[in-house]
Amino acid sequence: MSLQEKLDAFKANFETNIAPPGVAEVFHRAIDELTASGAAEKALKVGARAPSFALPDADGGTVSSDELLGRGPLVVTFYRGVWCPYCNLDLQALEEARPEIAARGASLVAISPQTPANSRKAQRQHNLGFPVLSDASGSVAAAFGLRWTLPEYLRETSRKLGVDLAQFNGDDSWTLPMPARYVIGPDRTIVYAEVNPDYTRRPEPSDVFPALEALKARQPTEAAG
Repeated sequence: MSLQEKLDAFKANFETNIAPPGVAEVFHRAIDELTASGAAEKALKVGARAPSFALPDADGGTVSSDELLGRGPLVVTFYRGVWCPYCNLDLQALEEARPEIAARGASLVAISPQTPANSRKAQRQHNLGFPVLSDASGSVAAAFGLRWTLPEYLRETSRKLGVDLAQFNGDDSWTLPMPARYVIGPDRTIVYAEVNPDYTRRPEPSDVFPALEALKARQPTEAAG
């Protein structure tokens, strides 16, 4: 089953059997408004230069994009947090694809505005072999053009469902990144970008493979002898 098929199945079950009355409509409204705002069109695209970042990982260390890019390409996925089941399915699919990403010479990181403690929870729950980085207040997401502020009606509904972003993220800004996937070349040029304001829609992890293979093919061959 593809990632999108899993997401569609979860969405159908959630909206039919789990969500309290009116919740699905609130979420649909928020997605429609964010889509109509044109926010996704303002995010960084292929050909742009990715901003550098250095963010805390779940174990208290710091992960630098420049250091990772010194080893090869970098796959970056922005996700909303451990509380989001769609994001968790996405992370699980990326973990399954991680060996193939590594085989193409790339590193993989996830970035979320949640606290390091919640990033650690995500890593443990899903047995992730790649770092989940904490982007406090969403400054890196903003640099990529992904950060947006939740409207009050969506905050109210989220709180009723037990998702208080002020607690999960450690600040009261109520901002999130739009889910996004990037492939960044060693020179910081973005060679793959997928941004969708609809968090129930995600690219397949394998969609990044052609971009990684193209980067690998461009590497200068070592001189014989």
